[in-house]
Amino acid sequence: MGRWGTAALAALALVATACSPGSAEPATSDEASTSATRTPRITDDSGRPPVTFDPCYDIPDDVMTAAGYDAAKKELADMPMGTYTFLGCTYHDDNEIAGISLGYSLNILAGNVTLDEELENNAHIATPLFINGRRTLLEVDPGRRNTCKYVVETRFGLIMLTRIYHPDYPGSAPIEEWCTGLEELTTSIEPFIPT
Repeated sequence: MGRWGTAALAALALVATACSPGSAEPATSDEASTSATRTPRITDDSGRPPVTFDPCYDIPDDVMTAAGYDAAKKELADMPMGTYTFLGCTYHDDNEIAGISLGYSLNILAGNVTLDEELENNAHIATPLFINGRRTLLEVDPGRRNTCKYVVETRFGLIMLTRIYHPDYPGSAPIEEWCTGLEELTTSIEPFIPT
């Protein structure tokens, strides 16, 4: 996953709080596509660009709902790391049987590390591609079962969409199922990311 990906996901697990992010109203698709660049909630002392895209605020709830995620239960986290920053949002689809999550868990992180740094860390599992004309990496690590990640380049750094598939049977799903539908979700979110 790379040094900041691991640290950011660990921090997300530790500091995630229930999101109805403050008193802010959730953005609709029309509002998000016409809104001005957001002032970052947090900054770091690295000299890197501020993270001006906040996944919990800047991805419209209706886009996530259409993709099968319960936007009303999203969670956010501030992750100042000193030398870089990640703003994160976690989503789950709404499938659960006897207290066991089924379906998908999704973390979306906006960070001020570069796509080239991410590629340098994860070249062994990364496939470069383009989504809506934007440089992107697809990362599938056979050692992290049921996990798929798309990393999209931004002007401040990158957006990571990391999804874990929770199948309704024991063990790992076939690797070819790990990324099913995640490229389509990434494609639907990309227009809301500042260029």
